[in-house]
Parts: sequence; C-alpha cells; structure tokens
Amino acid sequence: MMENDLAINLARIQFAFTVSFHFLFPAFTIGIASYLAVLEGLWLKTDKGVYANLYRYWLKIFAVVFAMGVVSGIVMSYQFGTNWSVFSDKAGPVIGPLMAYEVLTAFFLEAGFLGVMLFGINKVGRKLHFVATLAVAVGTFISAFWILSVNSWMQTPVGYAINDVGQFVPAAGWWDIVWNPSFPYRLVHTVLAAYLTTAFAVGAVGAWHLLKDRTNPGARKMFSMAMWMAALVAPAQIFMGDLHGLNTLEHQPAKVMAMEGHYQSHPDGAPLILFGIPNSKEKRVDYAIEIPKASSLILKHDLNAPLAGLDTIPDRDEPPVGIVFWSFRIMVGLGFAMLGLGLWSLFARTRRKLYDWPWLHRAALVMGPSGFIAVLAGWVTTEVGRQPFTVYGLLRTSESAAPLDAPAVAASLLAFVLVYFVVFGAGIVYLFKLAAKTPEAHEPTPEDAPIRSAGITPAAAVLEGDHEEGAAS
Repeated sequence: MMENDLAINLARIQFAFTVSFHFLFPAFTIGIASYLAVLEGLWLKTDKGVYANLYRYWLKIFAVVFAMGVVSGIVMSYQFGTNWSVFSDKAGPVIGPLMAYEVLTAFFLEAGFLGVMLFGINKVGRKLHFVATLAVAVGTFISAFWILSVNSWMQTPVGYAINDVGQFVPAAGWWDIVWNPSFPYRLVHTVLAAYLTTAFAVGAVGAWHLLKDRTNPGARKMFSMAMWMAALVAPAQIFMGDLHGLNTLEHQPAKVMAMEGHYQSHPDGAPLILFGIPNSKEKRVDYAIEIPKASSLILKHDLNAPLAGLDTIPDRDEPPVGIVFWSFRIMVGLGFAMLGLGLWSLFARTRRKLYDWPWLHRAALVMGPSGFIAVLAGWVTTEVGRQPFTVYGLLRTSESAAPLDAPAVAASLLAFVLVYFVVFGAGIVYLFKLAAKTPEAHEPTPEDAPIRSAGITPAAAVLEGDHEEGAAS
C-alpha cells in the first residue's frame, strides 16, 4: 500500500513538473501574440517605424517561446495514457472531444498562419500579414478556451452521466459541459494573467534598455505600453480574482478553506489570516497574523457571516493545506505588487518622468518574472486545492492512476528533470540573449529574408518609417 502511494505521489510530481514547465510558455505566448497584433495594427495605422521594429524584435522571441510551448506540451499526452490511463478511460468520453476541438480549431488555425506570420513579413502584403498575426493571436485564445474548459469541468463537473462501465459521458448535450460553473471565471482570470505576464516581461526588457540608454525609442515605447497594461489590467485582475474566489467558495468550499487556513468553522465571522504556519496535525495555523472577521467580509460581504472550516469535511477529503495556503498568498501578494508598480508608473507619467526615474525602471526589471511566478502559484492553488480528486468530488486521484512501479516512475521523473533543464534551460538562455539585444532601427526578420522586388511589402514601409523613429516615443 505504501509503495503504491509512493508511486502515485511520484506520478503526481512528474505531471506537476511537466505541466508547470509547459504552462510558462503558453501563458507568455497568449500575451505576446496579442501584443504583436497590437504592434502591427499600430504600424499599419500610424506608419511609424518604431512599431514595425518592435514587432520584428518581439517576433523572434515569440517564435522561440511558441516552439518550446509546443514541444513541452507533447509529453503530457503520453502521461495521460501511461501514468493516468484509468483517468483517461473514465473521463475520456467528456474531455477527449473537447481536446480534439482544440486541435481542430486552435492548432490548425495557428499552424496555418504561423508560417506567414514568422517568415512572410517581407513576402506578402501588409494587410495579409496583419491577418496572419491576428489569426495566430485568436488561435492562442481559442486554444486557451478549450483547455480551460476541460480543466474547469474537472473542477466543477456538470452535464454528465455515468454509463454501465463507469465512464463519464455527456448527459444531454455539450453546452453545460463546456460552460461549466467555473469556466467563465477561470477563462477571464487566466487570459488576464497571460496579459499581465507579458506586460511585465516586456516592461522588464524595456526597463533594462532604458537603464542603459533612456533615449532609445524602442525601449521607451515598449516600456510605456507595458506600464499602461500593468496600470489597467492589474486592478481588473484583482477584481476578477475576487469573483473567481466567490465562485470557488460556492462550488469547491474545501479549496477556499485551505486557501484561508480555516481549520475550524467560524459561526460569528471568520478572520483573514495574513500569514502563519499551517499545522494540519493540530488543526490550526501557528503564529497567525490575522484581521478579525475580514475573511467573512471579503467572501460573504458581511462581517458576521458564518464560514465553515475543514472540520466540516472528512480528513480524507482535505487538500494539502500548507501548499495551498502559501501558493495563494504568493499569487495575491504578487498581484498587489503589480498593481503598485502600475500606479507608480501612472504617477511618473503624470510628472512626465516615465523614462527618467531609474528606480522605477529597476523595480520594473525586478518585477519581470513576477507574472510567471504568479501564474505558477495560481495553478498550484487550483490544482493542489482540488486534491484528493481528479474530477472534483467524483473521481479520486488514487483511483485515477494506472498500475505503477515506483522505481520506474522515479527514473522517468529524473529523466524529465534532466532533459527539461538542459533543453529548455538552453532555450531560456537564448531568450535572454535575444531580449538583451538593444531594439534598433532596421531590426532583421527571423530568417533575414530578402525583400521582394515587386508588389506592396511591409519592408518598404519599415524603411520609410525608420527615418522618423528617432523622434518617436
């Protein structure tokens, strides 16, 4: 029994490692694809070379990130069929078609236009190339749509029936399954997180180059655009996170109990525990720093509203409190830090000092990875908080795994760790080298293709616009 538990835990760690590594890239891809669409749209509208050069600058980074995202995601498909074959068999009739829709819609759309986007900038007309960029951006959103629908159904399963062999099947139609109760909130929350991740990555790159040369037009433009995104999207994300939390309280109360550290029920208003050390053995949070009744105010909008605790559910159904408790606080803390930097940038903008305050630029540089960390922390909260279930309340994780051999799983886990860090570590180093290059006029395209001799080409407009780039900001 202990050996089987060890094998399952190793399989969970293996999947958590691969999916965490993978999601860093799609989160960036979703945001940067939309950013590229905005840059090319502004270029077409204004004909300013600064936008065209920034487009080509970030296009090279996008190409590498997109490739690593595709490659890192393949491994998970094999894990569904090996380590988690029982889950795949039982939930396959529901999640299989949804994943197929993701391939038939998003993947084919992205694959069809990606080549034009990456290598056609000097070969097709400006408007057609913009259409290709828009198609890729829309494709990344559609991909997120279907994948998050699958995940949300596992969190809040509805619209299903169980057939005579124990499989989940659609009860009447697909509408309820796709638009399950948590899906709209998770979709908006995740997409906004992707935009914030990209904004702070772009802002960090811009800040890096501003610290070296605050007159660089490309650095000024990307930093300004990133700070606008931080100032506008960060408060929207905090608001959306609150709505998502209220939805989670309704459908997955145990997860919220773990997030809040509420081992005990509070009939007269629950405190908001800011920090502390969860002690699951003693069913308390040690050294807790708390605000009386604030949790009831946030979750129920009433200071004296009762909140149930983990004492109301069986111990075997409790999620790992310590992990969920701290991952949630990391996510929330970084969210408010993002808001603070966005407000700081607004203040600097009102003082006409956005490009002149080195400490603002240093703060933006430090905050560069914050989006990636917050995204990982958020998914840890979501996925670990769902435990001990794969399909919430219906299919336990211990019942989802295939017959596993602990040494074999441990060996494959070690292999994944070594290969991922070598291969993707090299890719990330290359991304840093691309980002470290100063954005300049006449930025080369990914394949440095020759300019077409006939027809309307983007390259001609870039060259014309670049003469005015020194004055652009």
